[in-house]
Amino acid sequence: MSRLVVVSNRVGPVKDAARAGGLAVALVEALTACGGLWYGWSGEISNDSDGRLRMTQDGDVTLATVDLSEQGYDQYYNGFANRTLWPLFHYRLDLTSYDRRYYETYQQVNAQFAEGLVPLLQPNDLIWVHDYHFLAFGEELRRMKCDQSIGFFLHIPFPAREVFITLPRHDKLVEALFAYDVLGFQTDRDRRMFQDYVSRELGGEVWENKARAFGRTIEVRTFPIGIDTRHFVGASESPEAVNQYTSMREMLKGRHQIIGVDRLDYTKGLPERFEAFERLLEDYTDIHRKVSFMQVAPVSRTEVEEYVDIRQKLEGASGRINGRFAEFDWTPLRYLNRSFSRHQLAGLYRASRIGLVTPLRDGMNLVAKEYVAAQDPEDPGVLVLSRFAGAASQLRSALIVNPYDVKGVADAVYDALHMTQQERRDRHQTMMPDLLAHDVNIWRDNFIDAMRSIERREAA
Repeated sequence: MSRLVVVSNRVGPVKDAARAGGLAVALVEALTACGGLWYGWSGEISNDSDGRLRMTQDGDVTLATVDLSEQGYDQYYNGFANRTLWPLFHYRLDLTSYDRRYYETYQQVNAQFAEGLVPLLQPNDLIWVHDYHFLAFGEELRRMKCDQSIGFFLHIPFPAREVFITLPRHDKLVEALFAYDVLGFQTDRDRRMFQDYVSRELGGEVWENKARAFGRTIEVRTFPIGIDTRHFVGASESPEAVNQYTSMREMLKGRHQIIGVDRLDYTKGLPERFEAFERLLEDYTDIHRKVSFMQVAPVSRTEVEEYVDIRQKLEGASGRINGRFAEFDWTPLRYLNRSFSRHQLAGLYRASRIGLVTPLRDGMNLVAKEYVAAQDPEDPGVLVLSRFAGAASQLRSALIVNPYDVKGVADAVYDALHMTQQERRDRHQTMMPDLLAHDVNIWRDNFIDAMRSIERREAA
């Protein structure tokens, strides 16, 4: 069996993979089965010329990490990855920085990471590269004469052609993607957007699961990522989750809870969500004292100005809403900048009548899936979900909303609060089979099988 090599921005953990989430569990299981290698950034910044390659062994899995230089951190990670690609791929052109220095450093860092990996490779390795940090990684490996099967999975959306072509040298990035054998996207829409670019911008050829340009034909397929559904259902019934559920229900004193759980990021639609909740309280006074909204939003990328701005905006909105509507025994909105364990989150999800998941744009959004999986099948809550989340293409029995339509979101939440138990059951029963059929383990196996099929065809 071929060894699996996973390349991602962050590496590990192995022993505590369950704490990091279903994706880490799925990757660790595959790496363990194949005696694999996990390679990426150490999380450290160093200007040592040797790149500070660190190698550790954890059972059958080898962990290999490389430091970033200060320039790499500033211009590759904070720069091109998070100030250029992240906002652009999420349709935020107003926040996108088009700095050529960022692009040049991005190329250099991809080349440096590739150079660090090459000596560690074995002839029959399957190399699985993850996310927007490494769009150019496969091309650099090919320049170094690597002929192994290389796949790439994009965890974030791929933008429409009209958006993508605003990026200087966009064609060079797509040419780099054609160094991979398999390109994986979250949704059919993302795959079609890529193929539309290849066809209309490059004059290449496309058909259902393939694309041809730059003299290469590659697999272009949809692999919707899931959660470890069965594990999360079990987590919702664990003692830690039950304790969290019980304490939450006692605190609510019979009120219904709306919950949002998101990393603090401008793509998640949090200001619009707060505005929709405020509109709910304005338009429907009959729910006053009967409902509370809890938004969990751990802070991230604190050195990026846009993230500082959104945190200040949300703190201001939270204070305004509670100032307008709170009573001495009722706080309408609780806004928490902290993290919870997966078991605690499962208990919070189950204690909440509504899961409010309204990103302005999202590759998939696993919170939506976790919320559904955590529900009591006999008395489930209702998922209110943005149409611009990749999960909306699968979870069609959620209440699908336009996050830019504040009044529409408020009305959907009100409808969810008054939905009958039977309708809630029916919607939940419709969504659960899809969560089981498209869980994170199936996502992993399907992608690895696609890479192996390329390997088999080339061998034949």
